[in-house]
Amino acid sequence: MTLLQLIVGSTVSAINIVLHSLFTVMVIRLVRNVALSSPGRFGLLLSGMMVATALSLMVAHTLEIMVWSLAYYATSAAPEGSDLIYFAFVNYTTLGYGDVIPVKAWLLLGPMAAMNGILMFGWSTAVLFEVLQKTIERHGMRSS
Repeated sequence: MTLLQLIVGSTVSAINIVLHSLFTVMVIRLVRNVALSSPGRFGLLLSGMMVATALSLMVAHTLEIMVWSLAYYATSAAPEGSDLIYFAFVNYTTLGYGDVIPVKAWLLLGPMAAMNGILMFGWSTAVLFEVLQKTIERHGMRSS
């Protein structure tokens, strides 16, 4: 049963990695287009870019959490009557309240979701920093 848990958890993680990469590409394209074509106040542009990036990445994370909740549903990993979206949020964000515990046959899915979430949050942090840096660089090139 451990092997099945690892396969399911790895599959869900891979789906989320693909999803996150699609959102990353979308955000980078948006930033390139807007930063290169937007004259005007740099502070407003930079703020807008950061807000748009953060909100886009939050949408990505929420969709990734939904993928985990679907996996919990498909495997019946959570106890009967559990809120699967809440359970997925708690695991993915590594919050770990511990008020909902997976059934014994699927104990590894929670830690695998946490591992996936922490990786995706780190990736998002890198994307936010890159957007900040590239927007500043592009503005600096136009201002010179």
